[in-house]
Amino acid sequence: MTRSALLLIDIQNDYFPSIENSRMPLPDMDEAAARAAGLLSAARSNGTTVIHVKHVMTSDAAPFFRPGTPGADLHDSVKPSISETVIEKTRPNSFVGTDLEDCLRREQIERVIMCGAMSQMCVDATVRAAVDLGFAVMVAHDACAAANVEHNGVSVPSHMVHASIMAPLAASYANVQLASECLSGAQN
Repeated sequence: MTRSALLLIDIQNDYFPSIENSRMPLPDMDEAAARAAGLLSAARSNGTTVIHVKHVMTSDAAPFFRPGTPGADLHDSVKPSISETVIEKTRPNSFVGTDLEDCLRREQIERVIMCGAMSQMCVDATVRAAVDLGFAVMVAHDACAAANVEHNGVSVPSHMVHASIMAPLAASYANVQLASECLSGAQN
């Protein structure tokens, strides 16, 4: 049987429009987090390994996720239990400068189910790295959130940013599904 882990990436207070003074509110973050919480509940129920990733910037001058601030805290909807691993990172790729790979190898994990934020940054970077390291990957796309971005004078709304990331991941890297479809994948 394939051993799986649920990886919740950067579901932190600064991303939530519903939290006063959040520094980087993402459209649809509340809905994505609710679906991530459903995945977390299912993973806990069936004994799937759960790893929370928390991005903490290296400077107090950072635009968001400043060290020691409430905005950098993991959101209450996915609050880690005492037995769950929390990995702090400073880069978009959750494997860089962390012991994430060691944690997965130690638990003999073969498949990683991912969700979180931002689709176009940390989720994308972590999915691609996991595949490069030999892990099978599932992405719960509706449990991820993206930012509105602009490039070269073109404004791109978050739903288009999200789709433009999930499409190539689905084509070449991961099994990209609805969170409700990943629930069965969360079983060990």
